[in-house]
Amino acid sequence: MAESKLDPGQLGPGDMDPESFRRHGIAVVERVAEYLARPERWPVLPAIEPGSLRAALPDRAPDDPEPMDEILADFDRLILPATTHWNHPGYFAYFSITGSGPGILAETLIAALNVNAMLWRTGPAATELEETTLGWLRQLLGLPDGFDGTINDTASSSTLYALAAAREAVPGLRIRELGLAGRPEVPRLRVYCSREAHSSVDKAVITLGLGLDGIRRLPTDSEQRLDVRALEAAIAEDIAAGIRPIAVVATVGTTSTTAVDPVPEIAEICAREGLWLHVDASYGGVLGLLPEHRHVLAGCDRADSIVVNPHKWLFVPIDCSALYTRRPEVLRAAFSLVPEYLKVPEGDEVRNLMDYGVALGRRFRALKLWFVLRYFGARGLADRLREHLRLARLFAGWVDDAPDFERLAPTTMSVVVFRHHPPGVDDEKELDALNARLLERLNATGEVFLSHTRVDGRYALRLAVGNLRTREEHVRRAWELARELAGRA
Repeated sequence: MAESKLDPGQLGPGDMDPESFRRHGIAVVERVAEYLARPERWPVLPAIEPGSLRAALPDRAPDDPEPMDEILADFDRLILPATTHWNHPGYFAYFSITGSGPGILAETLIAALNVNAMLWRTGPAATELEETTLGWLRQLLGLPDGFDGTINDTASSSTLYALAAAREAVPGLRIRELGLAGRPEVPRLRVYCSREAHSSVDKAVITLGLGLDGIRRLPTDSEQRLDVRALEAAIAEDIAAGIRPIAVVATVGTTSTTAVDPVPEIAEICAREGLWLHVDASYGGVLGLLPEHRHVLAGCDRADSIVVNPHKWLFVPIDCSALYTRRPEVLRAAFSLVPEYLKVPEGDEVRNLMDYGVALGRRFRALKLWFVLRYFGARGLADRLREHLRLARLFAGWVDDAPDFERLAPTTMSVVVFRHHPPGVDDEKELDALNARLLERLNATGEVFLSHTRVDGRYALRLAVGNLRTREEHVRRAWELARELAGRA
């Protein structure tokens, strides 16, 4: 009779037994260590057709237990080849991110504790560590003591919550109690941002019931920054038309070109007009760690709220978004709702994180931020950011020195925005098509993965450096491939 491959207790009512967990846990850690040691063994962008993984999987869940060894083997056989490898050193698309070693270890402990930190009593350590680590991060960024922080999943949620607070802050609207529908006495509400602001601003405005008409995207200057004069004119025009301005969203590190809006001037306008100022510094905000780059956060001390994502460029595994606000009481007023079954005897003596957003379930995200801040330290983090800046400037220099390539935006952070522009080819449609083909060929190599954008209507390639495993050799290889494949595009 063949020996069963099932773990003891798999057919019983309990969980995996500790010895089996230890054995399989070691196997998982070995896989992770090997993966992180050699991520280049996989193509950064999988060469698979849509639906191919789904076709390889059963149509229904198994009725009987399956051995963990077989499950892990299927992970190797099916999942890894169908994964886009964000931890690959050749991943240069969007905003390159890193799931660092200490963060991955923390994620294991987070899963083991399985805390839901909705209330202080359901997660005392999670609640108080969140307060502490966000205080550490605030200090590292040079933000003042008055800012209060909470951790959300992504900047999209943080921006939604900030704009909900902005709506709550408007006197007399009573939207929390009465809503927006069927109220002719409520004017149209308006949020302002630049044409380069992230699409999460639009989604937040839609979700809050203001409609796409409730957002006004404004022109930018020659550096892709929000045009302050256009902002002032738009606010005056809307007020004259009976529209109620409620907020401005400024960006520190726009998605396309990493532009930094003139936050000090915008803050002055918001103070004068009584508008909520939210700053999306989800990518660029971490540069506040570097004294020589702290100017990117100039004026942010006057913001009502600011979001910084440690999972973007601070090596914390996704997801971890830090939302700071100078007006936590307004954020709480927008969301706090305490049914009988969530009333607790601690009362106002403690913070209940469920009061500061939509989610009742809250992961213990602060643990991985705590691990990363402690493991690398402020100096170690700063050194790694500086190296990424150096690599981006290096790539930008190669672009500038090449007669058939050009940059389409300044390289102020770790993103290079460029295109292939052969001499004598000046038709913009032809250049767009040329660069779109170049991008497809680059990504088809499996060695690198870049993304694209448009700058003043022109198709551009984006190379974003942000992964801990990216070295000069990987950036150099990306440039070699771009030069080589440009001739075939």
